[in-house]
Amino acid sequence: MGCYRDNALAGCVQCTSNMPGETGGAHRDKDSGRTPRAPETNPEKPVRVLFYGVTGSGKSSAAHAYAAASGLPEFSADDDIGWLPGWQQRTVEQQREIAAAVAARDRWVLDSAYGVWADIVVPRAELVVALDYPRWLSLFRLVRRSLRRIITRQPVCNGNVETLGRLVARDSIFYWHFNSFARKKRVFREWQSNPDMPPVMAFRWPGELDEWLAQVAAAAAATVRAADDSGHP
Repeated sequence: MGCYRDNALAGCVQCTSNMPGETGGAHRDKDSGRTPRAPETNPEKPVRVLFYGVTGSGKSSAAHAYAAASGLPEFSADDDIGWLPGWQQRTVEQQREIAAAVAARDRWVLDSAYGVWADIVVPRAELVVALDYPRWLSLFRLVRRSLRRIITRQPVCNGNVETLGRLVARDSIFYWHFNSFARKKRVFREWQSNPDMPPVMAFRWPGELDEWLAQVAAAAAATVRAADDSGHP
C-alpha cells in the first residue's frame, strides 16, 4: 500500500463548468443530461478549499499552486495526515483526529481526502476543485511523475521514497489508478445531483485550471493593493 491509496472523497461531487469571470452558460452533463448548478464563488472568497481528482491528475500540484496564489495555508493528505516514514500508514483513528484538527481551522487548502476521513473535511469545505481530466492525460502524468520520483529519489508521503519495486507491486500506484478511475468518475457524477454538498468547480483540461489560478492570484493581489491604499493591514 502506498500514499496514492487515498480513496479520495468517496461519495461526493457536484460538478459545475463555469469558472469565475466566465460569461458562457453552464454546460450540460453528457451522462445525465442535467445542467450543473454553477456555484456562486468568487476567486478570493473561499477560505477552505478541497482538491479532488483521480490518481495522477495533479491534485497536489494544483493545491500547492492555489495555496501560493491565494495565500491560504496548505495541508497534504499524504504528508500531514496519512503517512509516517518507513511507508507506515497512520491508523484510521489517528488520521481522523488529524483531519478533524485541519478541518476545524478557519482557513485551509487540502490536496485530497481519504475515504476514511472524507466525511470530516467535506462538510467544512467551501469549495471543491475537481480535476476531471481524461484518463490518458491522468495516466501520462502519473507515469511521468512516478519515473521522476524514482530517478530523483524525491521524498514523498512524509519522507518516503518511491522505488521501481513499488511501481510493479500488486497494490502499486498504477493499480490504484485503474481500480479507482471509474469509481471516482461515478462519484463525481453523483455529486452533481446533491445540493447538500459543497459547490464544485470542475476543470477538464490543465489550461482551464491555469487560467483560473491566474484569476485567483490577480484577485488576491488586488485585495492586497486595496488594503495598502486604504492604510489598513
